[in-house]
Amino acid sequence: MKKLLSFLAVSLVCKAHAGGTFEVRAFGATGDGKTLDTGAIQAALDRCGQAGGGIVHFAPGVYLTKPLFLSTKTTLQIDPGAKLLGTDEPGDYTKTGAKGKTGSASFNGLINGKNLTDITISGGGTIDGAGARWWVPAEAAREKTPGYSMPRPRMISIANSRNVRVTDVTLQNSPSYHFVPADCENVLVSNVTVLAPERSPNTDAIDPSACKNVLITKCRIDVGDDNVAIKSGHKVEGREFACEDITVTDCVFLHGHGMSIGSESTGGVHNVNVKNCVFVNTENGLRIKSQRGKGGVVENINYSDLVMTNVDPAITFTCYYQQNSAGDPSQKPLPQDDSAQPVTQGTPVFRDIHVSNVTATCQRSAGLIVGLPESVISNVVFSNVQITAVSAFKIENASGIQFKNSRVSVQNGEAFALKNAKVEGVGKE
Repeated sequence: MKKLLSFLAVSLVCKAHAGGTFEVRAFGATGDGKTLDTGAIQAALDRCGQAGGGIVHFAPGVYLTKPLFLSTKTTLQIDPGAKLLGTDEPGDYTKTGAKGKTGSASFNGLINGKNLTDITISGGGTIDGAGARWWVPAEAAREKTPGYSMPRPRMISIANSRNVRVTDVTLQNSPSYHFVPADCENVLVSNVTVLAPERSPNTDAIDPSACKNVLITKCRIDVGDDNVAIKSGHKVEGREFACEDITVTDCVFLHGHGMSIGSESTGGVHNVNVKNCVFVNTENGLRIKSQRGKGGVVENINYSDLVMTNVDPAITFTCYYQQNSAGDPSQKPLPQDDSAQPVTQGTPVFRDIHVSNVTATCQRSAGLIVGLPESVISNVVFSNVQITAVSAFKIENASGIQFKNSRVSVQNGEAFALKNAKVEGVGKE
């Protein structure tokens, strides 16, 4: 934690840029919202890179563009009143040589960077992914095949980079995920608003993937999928855990699927802190999700000082995630008589989780903690937690679950439904 805060203190200091400021209008951008400005903007970005870095500046206006590509030591300064607007033509985003291929990796994002250092997106303006054209067929495909995510572009995709800052901007209407730093170190997301319609499919806000040293703070997120999702889909050379030292603090989560870890956890997740956040009308509050074949070790996770209102449910720690969320109409039931299977590198392991100073009201159930017969969820401690719900908190295939000075109150039946679970301090409400 001290190392992360030290990095952030340094990263907030403005650095000198060798190449000065590059005005996109000086390179021919019109900012009229109708003329395609891609060539002019990319020319400014390229000149900035050739100069060894600098600020690429967007004065007020609407800049229509296809995908853009960043260089090291580049700051995108998007002023208040300025909007970077993506085209909504699918062919504009298809990578060269990707014709006929499937998967989101076959698309460029609206803003792209790889193997970079010192990247900043800031300024008070807006980046709009114009995702509406993608959402209707994506939702239709998901309704046909529950859990299916139709491949689409992401808004901001930064890979294998260090010192990445996204601050003081609005990200909205991405075709799918809004901001995905992948295999990055030293990432700061501060004072960012992320917006997408409540039912827009797979519009995750912030998804750090296989990242180290991440701070997400003072953000307001209202989207159609995970508000934040920490993903760890592969091992990282030289690190025991692909994801580690991640803090989420002082954020407001509105519509969305909550604060998530997973479902990919193969590379491992270690040392996550979520504190001083507010959740209102999210489908989940706190969620750790994985399944056989996609799992790894998720440990030392701390949630504290949270207020949740009208969430569904407050807690979801599950090793049976089936790529659907609480609000999906075809929610798959948990297996009734599952037998233990051999433990492999893809077996989920959730342990050492602490939840403290939390209040929550739930639309339906209080939550669930469900491990596997061969890999129980272990050492989960609730301290000073108050959950009010309609139905029980389900705990299954779990051990070392403790409730200290905590209470779960439900309208219907018993407060807890336990199966193959060692739980202390549950009482009855």
